[in-house]
Amino acid sequence: KSATSGRISLSYVFPGRKLKASQPTSSLMSATIATPTPLQLQIRVAPEAPRTRWRATTCRARPASLPDAQVVTGRKGVSEYVEAAQQLTRWPDGGPPRWFSPLECGGAGGRISGAPTLLYLPGIDGVGLGLIRHHEALAKIFVLWCLHIPVKDRTSFEGLVEYVERTVKLESSRAPDRPVYLVGESIGACIALAGAARNRDTDLVLILVNPGTSFHKSKLQSLSAFLDLIPEPFHLNSPEFLNFLTENFMQMLLTFIGRGTYLEEGGQALSEFLVDVLPRETIVWKLQMLRIASSFVNSRLHAVRAQTLVLASGYDVLLPSREEAQRLQSMLENCRVRHFRDNGHTILLEGGFDIVTTIKGAEYYRRSSQTDFIADYLPPTPSELKKILDSFGILNFANLVMLSTLPDGKIVRGLAGLPEEGPVVLVGYHMLMALELVPLVAGVLSSTGINLRGLGHPFLFNKYSEQLLPESSLFDVCRILGAVPVTTFNFYKLLSEKHFVLLYPGGAREVLHRKGEEYKLFWPEQPEFVRMASRFGAKIIPFGVVGEDDICDVLLDYNDLLKLPFYDIMDKKLNKDSVKLRADCTGEIQNQPIHPMVVLPKVPGRFYFIFGKPIETRGREMELTEKENAQHMYLHVKSEVENCIKYLKEKREEDPYRSILPRLLYQAVHGHNAEIPTFEL
Repeated sequence: KSATSGRISLSYVFPGRKLKASQPTSSLMSATIATPTPLQLQIRVAPEAPRTRWRATTCRARPASLPDAQVVTGRKGVSEYVEAAQQLTRWPDGGPPRWFSPLECGGAGGRISGAPTLLYLPGIDGVGLGLIRHHEALAKIFVLWCLHIPVKDRTSFEGLVEYVERTVKLESSRAPDRPVYLVGESIGACIALAGAARNRDTDLVLILVNPGTSFHKSKLQSLSAFLDLIPEPFHLNSPEFLNFLTENFMQMLLTFIGRGTYLEEGGQALSEFLVDVLPRETIVWKLQMLRIASSFVNSRLHAVRAQTLVLASGYDVLLPSREEAQRLQSMLENCRVRHFRDNGHTILLEGGFDIVTTIKGAEYYRRSSQTDFIADYLPPTPSELKKILDSFGILNFANLVMLSTLPDGKIVRGLAGLPEEGPVVLVGYHMLMALELVPLVAGVLSSTGINLRGLGHPFLFNKYSEQLLPESSLFDVCRILGAVPVTTFNFYKLLSEKHFVLLYPGGAREVLHRKGEEYKLFWPEQPEFVRMASRFGAKIIPFGVVGEDDICDVLLDYNDLLKLPFYDIMDKKLNKDSVKLRADCTGEIQNQPIHPMVVLPKVPGRFYFIFGKPIETRGREMELTEKENAQHMYLHVKSEVENCIKYLKEKREEDPYRSILPRLLYQAVHGHNAEIPTFEL
């Protein structure tokens, strides 16, 4: 940039041609939005002088000619956000808005094949760095672009919607078989909803973070009127304004930045940055735009068909996000909600929140027009697995005892008896309330790296069932760990791709068993899985698990609930649209109603797992096509599962560390991570 003429020299690089332009800043920026594809923006700051060089290129990879270019890569926390945002907003810029890519191609570990495009639409600040904590993780599964709205830009709301709309159409035409993701925060969520209402036939996935559609019910509406009365000069960091805005600014900072000595430094940096990026005239303009956006979108919600996920903070002091999420869920035809009770308005910058994990848990990641539960599945990362194990601390404290059986029939501690390669079908008993599921899948994954893909009840994947439950986080954990709806097609595809499939023939009837029915198998008479397993030569591994009676006792089962007044109303809601998995069966197997359980917790004991001797089906394909032979194999597997349960029930009586006190004493002597002994094998 020339200090005298106010001109910028910029190189446009397009396939097959190169155009150098030198023109005033305002006209240059106008040329930027006319480019045919989103531009990757890289900023270089020379240490000897405060000058900036911008390079825009249609190439996804960072140009080799700029080895010293600074690109935002994986910075985390408020201080890093403030630092990066200050660089991006340092020089006066009147607009217009533009896209930039905050990461090098693929991030640190490379991008997944066929990744869809994700467009981030910022909140009131407009900087476009709200996802800075999530850049690296997002760039591995998305083609990531962020919208930057300069501080002095005065593009109208409809102008922003049209700008985003053009990019959406471009990306949709470039990859018509993939969805386009729009992640919008507050006013950005309004832009996303408006774009979806205007493009009903475009395949969009909306991730709305504390959407600004509730502006008319928020404190921001009062703030808008308040600002109109404030005379110049007006300072954003004045105590009166901060108290009005948040009721307790320091409490907001504790959530926004994190507790400890870092608070004072981060709070000061944040306050100074807000003064720079949001002067009074900008705040007035943004709030006026938010008022218009909220009215515009609320009148068009009926036109939104896009798949939508609303992320609502329970401690949002600016917007009534929790109530607004419920309203949007009732008005949008394809909408799910995730509540975060302990997070504030700036949830994307807060520690402990991971947007990629949230998208995966809600089953909202896909790379085609329809969700493919096998091809689109992303295995849990080490940090996700650790968080899952920590969240189930009571069960983990039970100190799992995992045994397996070698091909020669010898029982060993550990999982050495599991095959190294699939396809494998693990068939076993489903414990009360599926208490064994997370410890089993997470334990096998952390010990062997084998990801068990469970065939789950459709209730786990039904968005209407989530609305009836106070907390759907357990469902999200099951999906993150690899659960898929139990269908013949999914079973077939998993085996064809040599996965380890976790199958519970007893299903919901075992999970929600009655009093006195612990460790009783409720299997159908038909050999449902034997023929499918033999078709792919899969090994069948029967397994058993005991320990539920050392965790809790059933106080009220389904028979007791039916006697309660008005329970029939809840029963109808829970089972109104439920899929009848075994309508062709008879007796209790046919009737598998979904219902709550009332249990009395106990001081936790231990969970004992044993995987039986693998049963080969390879080479027996023709033999097992015969109904009689398949039935014999089926009964043999069932008998082996019962034998596994019987073995564990007998052997745990010999375990000196079955009770909690001996385990505590052992860990006190040998360390918390020491493997606690068990019975003699």
